[in-house]
Amino acid sequence: MKTYDLAIIGGGPAGLAAAVAAYDAGAENIVIFERDERLGGILNQCIHNGFGLTRFKESLSGPEYAARFISLVKERPIEVMTETTVLSLSRDKVLTAVNKTEGVFGVKAKAVILAMGCRERSRGALNVAGTRPAGIYSAGTAQKYVNIKGYMPGKRVVILGSGDIGLIMARRMTLEGAKVLAVCEIMPFSSGLKRNIVQCLDDFGIPLYLNHTITKIEGDKRVTGVVVSKVDGNKRPIAGTEMHFDCDTVLFSVGLIPENELTKNAGITLSPKTRGAVVTQDRETDADGIFACGNVLQVHDLVDFVSEEAELAGASAAKYLKGEAAADGKVINVTAGRNVSYVLPQKIRLSGNENVKLFFRVTGTFRNCTVTARSSGNIVASRKKKIAVPGEMETMLLTAQKLADVDGDIEVMLETEGE
Repeated sequence: MKTYDLAIIGGGPAGLAAAVAAYDAGAENIVIFERDERLGGILNQCIHNGFGLTRFKESLSGPEYAARFISLVKERPIEVMTETTVLSLSRDKVLTAVNKTEGVFGVKAKAVILAMGCRERSRGALNVAGTRPAGIYSAGTAQKYVNIKGYMPGKRVVILGSGDIGLIMARRMTLEGAKVLAVCEIMPFSSGLKRNIVQCLDDFGIPLYLNHTITKIEGDKRVTGVVVSKVDGNKRPIAGTEMHFDCDTVLFSVGLIPENELTKNAGITLSPKTRGAVVTQDRETDADGIFACGNVLQVHDLVDFVSEEAELAGASAAKYLKGEAAADGKVINVTAGRNVSYVLPQKIRLSGNENVKLFFRVTGTFRNCTVTARSSGNIVASRKKKIAVPGEMETMLLTAQKLADVDGDIEVMLETEGE
């Protein structure tokens, strides 16, 4: 049984930033478990630029952004175990892991940070009619084939879903010589960042069909075409609206799912809205000494914000290890109200002198609106927005002064003019 003060599961951007922050805050005897052969996570296959604009004020590729944090880890006495998969985690912070050199082994930690990231939703979750021909990929898998392995998945492509990975792959496939015929989105709005819609679709003349979905995939051994249909308000295909595209490849970019199997294994409460753990503002779960951060907690738009959240979790874990964590006190529940899909953190543990930043997403596209946090009818915080869209995460700061006067739970809601 190996013993550590802090075990971090995942060596992607969240795990790296959490490890550095924890060490700098006084934690020692830290280990990072990473199942891949190298640190960096999904950033290793994201060779496009645009990373680091918020944090470093410069445009970096994914590997360049990861390299910044990998070098910081290497400068510190932080143990790294790559090609090591954590198989289980208990609520009392006992892990079972496996790798090719040590086989199966146990780990006992005083604190744990969950930073496992997320995975893509597969075709099987969508019930699209058709057989099982070659040429169907998730956007992330196609990205790995093109950017890491040097293989082209196909030449005539239709993409289902307008998530950021799908948008970026529309551009990438085009630059590699493929013809992207269409990007279809079942919702009335894109789930990707506005800049990616402009830079990856508009700049290359790739059409985006909102309120459309693929209703049939044709082909036996290889994809030969797809049928795309318009959908109604209940997301049901409308007869007579079918369009046919001759293609050899279909990419799915239909959402990301946090990798929370270990979280469930530990009996930690999950939010049905984020599919991540329910946490306090210091990113501690309801299991004592187990923290969560990054895309395993909530799917972020920018890696810069993943690093920010991970540093908060790392510093909080260090405080916990030193016995400096906030004592149990009054806890405020934070819930999503009208036009808001979720809010994080879901709980605020009052300490009396701490501002708390809330993260949330809205349910649709709203213009000239106001986001308000209320408790027992009183306004805790409020801010006006010219536009709010589901594809971009929103934030709101609750000051310590306002929180001190809160008597009851807090509800975050979005109101439009006239409401």
